[in-house]
Amino acid sequence: MTDGSGNVVFTWPAGAFSAPPVVTVTPQGTAGFRSCAITANSAASTTVNVQASAGITLLGIGVLAVGAPASGVTVHAHATGT
Repeated sequence: MTDGSGNVVFTWPAGAFSAPPVVTVTPQGTAGFRSCAITANSAASTTVNVQASAGITLLGIGVLAVGAPASGVTVHAHATGT
């Protein structure tokens, strides 16, 4: 689950990977727009940042507002060796 800054760290078991794994991440379904970005990746751990953005309408066109850290979001990760 993300912290107050929208970050979550996945720690991989010792020896599971000899190099940074290929990681895919997905936020658990919630209302609103969420984006995930891997901000650090090593054989020991992967850090993910989640941002939330509200949709707004400007001159009749739907756009996304500026993102903000999303705290309390459950993130799922899948890691495989290269």
